[in-house]
Amino acid sequence: MTTASAEPGTPLDDVTLVGRARDGDVRAYEQLVLRYQGPMFRLAVKMLNHRGDAEDVVQEVFLGAWRKLAQLSDDNAFVGWLYRSTTNRCLNVIRARRPLADVDLDLAESPRTDTQPEHAAQVSGQLAALNEALQQLTPQQRACWLLREVHGRSYDEIGEVVGANGTAVRGRIARARAQLAEVMKPWR
Repeated sequence: MTTASAEPGTPLDDVTLVGRARDGDVRAYEQLVLRYQGPMFRLAVKMLNHRGDAEDVVQEVFLGAWRKLAQLSDDNAFVGWLYRSTTNRCLNVIRARRPLADVDLDLAESPRTDTQPEHAAQVSGQLAALNEALQQLTPQQRACWLLREVHGRSYDEIGEVVGANGTAVRGRIARARAQLAEVMKPWR
């Protein structure tokens, strides 16, 4: 996070941007969106395994955050609020789905093109296997694992996002790790 400065061109910190956005500064809110839409999208696409649903969730989260910004009592809590909103909306989408949801097989990022074809195929296979393994986790385990391993959130932050205590979060992550390790054994 950077600090606020009077120098032109220097990025403002989140707290300053949130305060300005709350006062109606659309440009400040646009900066927050640009700063956090990528991480929120990556979380949503991994949770939902569907790019279109992830895009919808992220758009809803940022629209909702703009509308409810005045309700945020602590400007420092904005990022946690985004993670919580994104996670909760993803869990709602998962609950609303029919048992057999369509799977988007194009979610895995493309392997680097400057590597050997055999290696590229192996990496692609590993990514596909990991995406499939993630979908076998419970939504709560998937959310906790992604927030910890991909987004680097602390156990306390994850607990606030998913509405669970630290022990439950650690348990969900441990079960997710064990299940993923078992599924990914052939790729070691």
